[in-house]
Amino acid sequence: MKAKLITFLFFFFSLSSLFAQQLNIIPVPVSYTVNPGSFTIDKNTIILVNGEKFDNAAYRLQEYILRIYAMDLKVIDFETSKQVRLSNTVAKIRLAYDEAANTTEGAYNLTVEKDGITITAQNANGIFYGTQTLLQLLPPQKNVEYKLPFVQITDYPRFTYRGMHLDVGRHFFPVSFIKTYIDYLAFHKFNTFHWHLTEDQGWRIEIKKYPRLTEIGSCRAQTLVGNYGSNKYDGEKYCGFYTQEEIKEVVKYATERYINVVPEIEVPGHSVAALASYPYLGCTKGPYKTYETWGVTDDVYCAGNDSTFVFLEGVLDEVVELFPSSIIHIGGDECPKERWKHCSKCQQRMKDNNLKDELELQSYFIQRIGSYLKTKGKSIIGWDEILEGGIAANATIMSWRGEEGGIAAAKQKHNVIMTPGGWCYFDHSQSRNEDSITFGGYTPLEKTYSYEPIPKELNSDEAKYILGAQGNLWTEYITNPSKIEYQVFPRMSALSEVVWSPKDKRDWKSFEARIPTLFKRYQLWGAHYSNAYYDLKSSVVPVKNKGIGWMLETKNASGKILLKKNLVLLSPADIKGPISVRETSTLSATLIDENQKPISSKISQKFYINKASGKKVKLLTETAKNYSGLGGFTLVDGVQNTRGMARSFEFLGFKGNNLEAIIDMGKMQIIKSISLHSFEQQASWIYLPKEVQFYSSADGKKFKLIKAITQPAKADNNIVYKTTAAANTKYIKVIAQNVGIIPDGQPGAGNPAWLFVDEVEIK
Repeated sequence: MKAKLITFLFFFFSLSSLFAQQLNIIPVPVSYTVNPGSFTIDKNTIILVNGEKFDNAAYRLQEYILRIYAMDLKVIDFETSKQVRLSNTVAKIRLAYDEAANTTEGAYNLTVEKDGITITAQNANGIFYGTQTLLQLLPPQKNVEYKLPFVQITDYPRFTYRGMHLDVGRHFFPVSFIKTYIDYLAFHKFNTFHWHLTEDQGWRIEIKKYPRLTEIGSCRAQTLVGNYGSNKYDGEKYCGFYTQEEIKEVVKYATERYINVVPEIEVPGHSVAALASYPYLGCTKGPYKTYETWGVTDDVYCAGNDSTFVFLEGVLDEVVELFPSSIIHIGGDECPKERWKHCSKCQQRMKDNNLKDELELQSYFIQRIGSYLKTKGKSIIGWDEILEGGIAANATIMSWRGEEGGIAAAKQKHNVIMTPGGWCYFDHSQSRNEDSITFGGYTPLEKTYSYEPIPKELNSDEAKYILGAQGNLWTEYITNPSKIEYQVFPRMSALSEVVWSPKDKRDWKSFEARIPTLFKRYQLWGAHYSNAYYDLKSSVVPVKNKGIGWMLETKNASGKILLKKNLVLLSPADIKGPISVRETSTLSATLIDENQKPISSKISQKFYINKASGKKVKLLTETAKNYSGLGGFTLVDGVQNTRGMARSFEFLGFKGNNLEAIIDMGKMQIIKSISLHSFEQQASWIYLPKEVQFYSSADGKKFKLIKAITQPAKADNNIVYKTTAAANTKYIKVIAQNVGIIPDGQPGAGNPAWLFVDEVEIK
């Protein structure tokens, strides 16, 4: 990729010239050859079908071309074509069986040549995937000549499970959009739609045996407004559910596009909507109300009550009739054990079954549900928490809390779907400049594309248990279809290449070259999407011998940057590489066009510069992978997080672990105060440190305690542990003690607490 220096940063030219023979197909095929010449599709082109099992693919192709390009192509079977003696001049798209074709699920061959287009396969889904590739050979705009290059394509998927998830429990979306979402999946060759149908905030599937689930559980009295923890509500009743006829309609629609619909019925946690409908299902018997906020609640299904299992079996009896899927997702995540600890029936269940703790009680719960579904010819899939206390024999693990759960399950010879939050959670922000509310986290397009579903920790035999990967979209802060599209595009496209294409065919530069066409195709569909790839991006970086620098970059080669430092316009000549930040200040920048008009939103960053800023930091304890920030530099980058989880990438997160870090001040000097900024959100299991200790040292080996602090002070959106004790020192050690296991009666009781810290200030 060529780069051109514009003012103080590198802009990137289009890569298309470097990939002249590259097809704009996502996911990239296994192999292809582009030949000279082109074939034109027009309104007189016909679709020839060899065999009834390929009819479906033909009609889906016909539908798309009519809907997008307003051409109504005729579908004719081979036998009919022989009878009517079609002219050799008629353009043809042939869908045909090939007994010599690759037998891999979804494999196909596609050829475009002078006498037409031919797609061959052994299986109907292969023909269908071939048509989706064909559609990407068409121009991404209407009312042009629809020329396709002469090509030969051989293709098949890398993984058997290629999934996308949608949460309709927090917010409900109509059947019409669910179908559109499925269309998006089909175009990208995903084969699984994970439909999250039940939650604390809403029960979304009609169960005729239990009508109160939709009469009561499908509604909540009001909904949280703004970020989690705001305690502000809209005061408006919110309802929605799918009838069984609508469920059947969606399943049929998906099946016609070779997508398996996997329903999720959450147990034992995330069940308050069901408890509100039938209070006897809970340990306390209520009263309950459908949850109005986000997060995790202690109220869960009672594991000691046989009526709970009678109820769930009744629910599942109807679910398995609606969904032909061989797997049923039963959740299993984020289940607090607080109610079980104080429930006599749950404790008796543990005693009767020789269960040593509540983790084993959860395992009992999951295994009992799994055993029942087995009698129905179904197996279960659950989030990685179902590993705790012992895993059901036929269970598949969906690894979301990083990759550790998936690795452990594969080593135990259980099938695994990888969906770690840091790469595959599309409710995270795509831009550091995100101006809408998101759940938190920062997962840019590049990171999603970089994901490798098979962890390096697995050997070749263990790797066989990794069936594929999935993108997840939770909808706490997503209220409409446009926001769904904005959150998934273009990351869904990137993930499709991760799960379909051979590992050695994936190349970020190649993908970048296809992005302009991809965005045009979104526009052709009328889909909303994130333009973050082209955004003006900022990052805080260490600068050798200069402390802290503010780096700006963009992939938009036509723009220029207007930079202001403390609201004073700086000329390009003043800027060389990263902007050195040496004093407390606010910097802002805007990407502008040749007419000085903004083409991106303004970004700004406030820096709080102190003696620690930009100094060397050694982390002595390991952060959680999802909250590693910029490593030790996060503690001294001059940035104080005042937006909480909305900018969680600015924190260092420790799950159950302490923070222990050493800051090298460079020389002996007098310091007057030290502060550590921390964060608290107990509903998300994030707790303040129980104690913060500051130490001094002249040699970095022998440390002397300066002060231990247990009582913090509040500052902006941060909580600060500060000492004003003076010291003459070169090294500062900071230890923040995690509270450890969350105590009874608190959110997340029994689980390791999270510790979030972001900045050390030394003055």
